[in-house]
Amino acid sequence: MDMNLLVLYPKSKRGQIMSFHRYLRPIIEKDVHEKVILLGGPRQVGKTTLSLSFLNPSIKSNENYLSWDALADREKMRGLQFSSQPIVIFDEIHKFKGWRNLVKSFYDKLYPEKQLIVTGSAKLDFYKRGGDSMLGRYFYFRLHPLTLHEIGYKASDLEQLIQYGGFPEPFFKSDKRFLKRWQNEMIEKIVREDVNDLENVKDLSSMELLSLALTDRVGSPLSINNLRENLDVSFDTVERWIQILERFFLVYRIAPYGAPRIRAVKKEKKLYFWNWAFVENQGARWENLVAGHLMKYCDFMKDVHGERMELRYLRDIDGREIDFVILKNNKPLMAVECKTGEKSASKWASYFRERTSIPTFYQVHQGSKDYGSATKDIRVLPLTVFCEEVLQLKF
Repeated sequence: MDMNLLVLYPKSKRGQIMSFHRYLRPIIEKDVHEKVILLGGPRQVGKTTLSLSFLNPSIKSNENYLSWDALADREKMRGLQFSSQPIVIFDEIHKFKGWRNLVKSFYDKLYPEKQLIVTGSAKLDFYKRGGDSMLGRYFYFRLHPLTLHEIGYKASDLEQLIQYGGFPEPFFKSDKRFLKRWQNEMIEKIVREDVNDLENVKDLSSMELLSLALTDRVGSPLSINNLRENLDVSFDTVERWIQILERFFLVYRIAPYGAPRIRAVKKEKKLYFWNWAFVENQGARWENLVAGHLMKYCDFMKDVHGERMELRYLRDIDGREIDFVILKNNKPLMAVECKTGEKSASKWASYFRERTSIPTFYQVHQGSKDYGSATKDIRVLPLTVFCEEVLQLKF
């Protein structure tokens, strides 16, 4: 492995400094010379650590690392005052209302002699609304949690991901008590700090309750009406709060795939967490983990290769369902069913194969068996093998 591509992370429970290759680093290293890099993703997913790996030394005290949270750094950003190093980092810049014009000024005055990486724990593509001043000046990437693509394809790697999620700090510590405390702090910071800074939400306590209630609704069509009744707020309020939580990378939703020859459900979406370790039910957590791997693949193909990718689910009004369908350029690429066990194939695969144009069907599990055909019926295989052979993140 090229040592220049290693990213350092906090000590593991064995006291070792963990280092490995974050999947977006080689792409950013190439693209940063052409345009500003906008790097979005959840809190504590590794955006700052990845960005710092481009500086020497790779520490926050480096003069070219500037955070909007630090008052002294704000003046340096506005005055475009940096050291002689070529790359500059603007961290958490989405909190500044005028960040678009600041980044535009940097690009117009300093590129290509100086290059810029901008990070944010909110969706930078949303918070650049209000004009096209950034048009043609940036590449946008979403950094996802750790998955098998980055840590390895052994059964032990998968077990660690299931238990501790893919966020670097709790993953490497692998301590259940730490994980619970980290999760409580994460939701509180998103709602009480991030949302409070950028959105007009008066009832933050109810929004925090909504965040916790959503962990019990992973993997099923989401009923906004049911949530509205439980929280005693309006339908529109619940919908708006969920959209806000999506913008801050706490949750995401996928829509149903409406194949023409089946009576597909059309409205209700399914919801998942960026950190599947929030989900207590083991079956739902497994489905959420698989969704995370599939969404990471879709966003990689969009952000790196420019493909139009969507993650959907397939369900008809009689309750027949396949958990996921990936669309590429509006055409189905593959269907993916997830089960914890490995003994039996999905009974609905043949039904949907006859009535849709989906070319390949897979069923992923936590075991070791690999049988069936993806193009003739359905291939049943371990998630580790599926990610290594089928769901590759190629650059």
